[in-house]
Amino acid sequence: MLDILNGRVVRALRGRRKEYRPLTSVLCSSSTPLDVAIAFKKCGFTELYIADLDAITGKRANLSTLKRVASITGLELMVDAGISSQEMAERVMNSQVSKIIVGTETLLNLGFVKEAIRIFGKDCVIVSLDLVEKKILSRIESIKAKNPTVFSTELQEMGLTQIIILDLARVGGGEGVDLLFLEELMQNLNMDIFVGGGVRDINELQELRDIGVSGVLLASALHSGKISIEEIEEAGLFH
Repeated sequence: MLDILNGRVVRALRGRRKEYRPLTSVLCSSSTPLDVAIAFKKCGFTELYIADLDAITGKRANLSTLKRVASITGLELMVDAGISSQEMAERVMNSQVSKIIVGTETLLNLGFVKEAIRIFGKDCVIVSLDLVEKKILSRIESIKAKNPTVFSTELQEMGLTQIIILDLARVGGGEGVDLLFLEELMQNLNMDIFVGGGVRDINELQELRDIGVSGVLLASALHSGKISIEEIEEAGLFH
């Protein structure tokens, strides 16, 4: 997981973006996106989640950076760049990105999800269910009022096959994920589910795998050394 703000990789902390600072990491001495991506590649990762916080907050998207990272590292990129229109989705996809992420935080029209799936295909579209204290973060009042489980089921009925459950209030905190909430949410879903926000240690990664999570967005625990690449390899969690 890689968060870009003002062109640099930053350490995210509970969604409080004004407090984000350039990354310090045991994996890499640099905070430039390409250098951090190369470090992940050397660790054995094949996919990289990128949140372009500049684009998400209404600034210029880092499209040239995305293209450079993809072309030099060969990593498959899944990117959240505040995508809420076909035009923006096409610009991101044309930057050698493998999958676009449509975040509920920046979504302007729910119908766009179905349209994106039609245009780009179900394998290339992921929705990020952005949560704060189990409440959906959205500009659309009708979505904000929905139960996350109900809303996720509605997305599945639209044809969505991949979803990220992103708990922004836990990002960077390291206190662990809410396993009970995740299990409840997943009961009626038949899609690839990715989880992000607060992953504590290798044991929690294994627990997430055991309840059926397809992938985990890792950042702080890796950069701090709380989870090591060796532990991930020994647990057989690379895929």
